[in-house]
Amino acid sequence: MNLHVINTGYFKLDGGAMFGVVPKSIWQKTNPPDANNLCTWAMRCLLIEDGNRLILVDNGIGDKQDQKFLSYYYLHGNDTLNGSLKSAGFSPEDVTDMFLTHLHFDHCGGGVKRAGEKLSLTFPNAKYWSNRDHWNWATYPNVREKASFLPENIEPMLHSGNLEFVDPGGPSPFGSFDIVYVSGHTEKMMLPVIKYKNTVMCFVSDLIPSSSHIPVPYVMGYDTRPLMAMDEKETFLARAAEHGILLFFEHDPAIECCSLKRTDRGVRMDRGGLLKDFI
Repeated sequence: MNLHVINTGYFKLDGGAMFGVVPKSIWQKTNPPDANNLCTWAMRCLLIEDGNRLILVDNGIGDKQDQKFLSYYYLHGNDTLNGSLKSAGFSPEDVTDMFLTHLHFDHCGGGVKRAGEKLSLTFPNAKYWSNRDHWNWATYPNVREKASFLPENIEPMLHSGNLEFVDPGGPSPFGSFDIVYVSGHTEKMMLPVIKYKNTVMCFVSDLIPSSSHIPVPYVMGYDTRPLMAMDEKETFLARAAEHGILLFFEHDPAIECCSLKRTDRGVRMDRGGLLKDFI
């Protein structure tokens, strides 16, 4: 097995929304905002090369939305989904499995591309993986999340015939990782827990968007069930600290991966850095 970091660029989100009830006087020390109170965040994905399977975990925001939509998020940086795949030695046609932690636009938008008015799959040979509970949640969205579940990102997966559903009650269909399900951020978000050599690592998606979000009360204003999100995070962090599980961050602007330690203030980051520093 080989692991490849796939960087798809950076975007900006409101700092208050990203840290919920945590005061700006605290969170700005680690995530300084610009004049509009916006902070920079990564859209970092993971490519798992496992035998004859090439599994991509999430795929960023994509570029098919109109300029008005994209202007809200201030996309920047030189990294792109296709460019990062090419740097790893692959093309979109090589991907066999597109694993989606959840269907918010900054996690699944790159999985569908536009040519004129036509929408098609970016990864034509891949199975696109979700689960039925989350799929139903996304396709019949609540008012709070409706702006994050875009039909143009979701419907082409179904119409293509490439959509597959993981069974939360059954075994993982992936030999390279197990799946943890959490529902505080959104219904049945899926987190891959990857065994690589002598290391276990979890792609923590929006359960813990960045290293700054490790303290249990630091949950996003975007979380649909914040108290559940805190309980899930606390349980997960205790397990991760006990078993030496590394965290892989999707949105941290600088730190790709970290180890954990227990302190008198709870579980905290021990060492942070690039994925290659840990494997």
